[in-house]
Amino acid sequence: MEGNQTWITDITLSGFQVGPALEILLCGLFSVFYRLTLLGNGVIFGIICLDCKLHTPMYFSLSHLAIVDISYAFNNVPKMLTNLMNQKSTISFFPCIMQTFLYLAFAHIECLILVVMSYDRYADICHPLRYNVLMSWRVCTVLAVASWVFSFILALVHLVLILRLPFCGPHEINHFFCEILSVLKLACADTWLNQVVIFAACVFILVGPLCLVLVSYLRILVAILRIQSGEGHRKAFSTCSSHLCVVGLFFGSAIVMYMAPKSRHPEEQQKVLSLFYSLFNPMLNPLIYSLRNAEVKGALRRALRKERLT
Repeated sequence: MEGNQTWITDITLSGFQVGPALEILLCGLFSVFYRLTLLGNGVIFGIICLDCKLHTPMYFSLSHLAIVDISYAFNNVPKMLTNLMNQKSTISFFPCIMQTFLYLAFAHIECLILVVMSYDRYADICHPLRYNVLMSWRVCTVLAVASWVFSFILALVHLVLILRLPFCGPHEINHFFCEILSVLKLACADTWLNQVVIFAACVFILVGPLCLVLVSYLRILVAILRIQSGEGHRKAFSTCSSHLCVVGLFFGSAIVMYMAPKSRHPEEQQKVLSLFYSLFNPMLNPLIYSLRNAEVKGALRRALRKERLT
């Protein structure tokens, strides 16, 4: 049988199987979302870099989240738009595998950065007197670097396990980018080890961090209820509610996609859920933080005033 195997060189991405009119509509809509993602996260990152009042641990983590969201969208969405314009598009095998690798790495980083942000809020609200020690710049830098390094190492483990497999067909992925579960369906060997590692990684990178986030916010809720000041209540709830919106969107869609029992149409379900990772989450994150955060809105107004004066 090995002598009759045809190794894959090019892969066809079937994308969204809809009519031409709907494809044009989706292409235009997703193109707008993509531009809003790059613009919104770029503005958030720029404001944090330029405004000295935002040079704090919380916004240091938020700047990393903005970088991850830009990278995540840039990795996945252009190929999706090409797919919609051409109905079917092809991608070479190794660029496809690299897209899978980066997709996993950025997803892992976002999980860990969200945990760091929840720890920052916990330290700020529950231990305000020790906050500068618990979240010193050294601690922030170590947490950020560790998140990036660990995420790329974990993604590299998945990459090595994928490359050990023989890929001899089929030559088509029923997806709009090279998502790992779809790529594994191209293998002509048993992928049980890959599936076990994916599930273990989900437990470690999704369930574990989600539990830490929920415990942090439970402690924060108890601390908020003890605050006597009404202004303190509003500020704490405003900051934490925006974080919880992001956490709910990201972890919820990830757990449903990789850990929940599959539906009767798992591939179509995967496409819709992947949109949350690739498009909706990166686009909504800057909106959530800018619309619900007085400090970010204040920094944006100051930047606009400076631009008008110049």
